[in-house]
Amino acid sequence: MPANGIPLRPRDEFMQTDEVIAIAKMFVEYGVRKIRLTGGEPFVRKDVGDVIDRLSELPVELAISTNAILIDQHIERLQKCGVSAINVSLDSLIAERMKAITRRDHFDRIYSNIQLLLAKDFNVKINCVVTKGINDDEVVDFINWTRNTPIHVRFIEFMPFDGNNWDWSMGVSQDEILQNTVKHFGPFGFERISDRPNDTSRNFRLKDGKGTFAIISTVTNPFCDTCNRIRLTADGKLKNCLFSSSETDLLTPLRNGEEILPLIKASIYGKKAVRAGMETHEQFASKDEHSANRKMVAIGG
Repeated sequence: MPANGIPLRPRDEFMQTDEVIAIAKMFVEYGVRKIRLTGGEPFVRKDVGDVIDRLSELPVELAISTNAILIDQHIERLQKCGVSAINVSLDSLIAERMKAITRRDHFDRIYSNIQLLLAKDFNVKINCVVTKGINDDEVVDFINWTRNTPIHVRFIEFMPFDGNNWDWSMGVSQDEILQNTVKHFGPFGFERISDRPNDTSRNFRLKDGKGTFAIISTVTNPFCDTCNRIRLTADGKLKNCLFSSSETDLLTPLRNGEEILPLIKASIYGKKAVRAGMETHEQFASKDEHSANRKMVAIGG
């Protein structure tokens, strides 16, 4: 989170409940089988309960990505609506570090809610962005967490977005994470396990582990050839790649009573083969390539 936060915008610039459902129904009609509410933080929306209720009526798997600060208030609804997959952002197991990263002092609440989710038999994944000199010394601690706990930790390479002062010298690669894992657990202390079709992560398990760990290597080993994800932002823009600086406005034509299916098709067919057209590391590292994209904390979806 930037030190000064992000500018607030008028509520009418964002999709309302009926608009979320209308666009979601169209995607489901044309083959989407999984919808994830993500952020920002989905539980800050006052209508989030209604959105979850109505999306759960569609023939899709419904999942949530969250910072887990408010999720304890919604456990019963999530269970009733069949939501079992929860991704939690947690970049450190040290309270003071989390406070510095998020600029909020909520570590104890987050950790408590993770334990609550596990006790309620939710499938919990932890998303941890690994940054050199910030939390890379905690990789082993996160992996050890999976030994006796059925939790799924995913290490994410530090990715460039507008305003996050990205420099790959701060990044920790998939190879470095695996080398560190071998150093601490031995070459036979963990094993590669099968990925699901279209997984963005490469998955592993300690030999005696109840949980798993994985690496999302967008920078050093991108998974674009199997990616089937698209994002509809909170303000009704379609991004066919998270790194795309171009967005297709669906909300304005929807409100004007116009047909949005041609816009959706054009966006999908226009998806680049690799990272919004940034095929080389030099392109991906160029600040000019990211300055027109939104800050990650402002994308929503």
